[in-house]
Amino acid sequence: MSEYGPDQAAADLADKEAELRRKLARLTAPVEEGSTIGFGKRIGDGTTQAIQQMEDAGSAQIVAGTLDEVLRAQERLAAGTWGTCEVCGEPIDPGRLEVRPWSARCVEHADVVL
Repeated sequence: MSEYGPDQAAADLADKEAELRRKLARLTAPVEEGSTIGFGKRIGDGTTQAIQQMEDAGSAQIVAGTLDEVLRAQERLAAGTWGTCEVCGEPIDPGRLEVRPWSARCVEHADVVL
């Protein structure tokens, strides 16, 4: 088994970017013309749709954040800094990168907010 490297990461990141863009497009698609959204006294189609749109908006924020991480990882690949922790400068474990190729930090610094 070969070590996970930049070539495989580039392909995986491109796939992930495409997947996230599709999800984001679905989550942010405009409401169908003629549909109404509102909260009434009784749960009905309008209330259900309003709740779904609120959930989709939250999901869209998460997807957009992950997409931003993927795009930054692609920039690091191009710059030759992919696979290096942006906090300590040490190599990120190849297993972590294989599971999450957009990782910008090693496990030790994963929760560090910059």
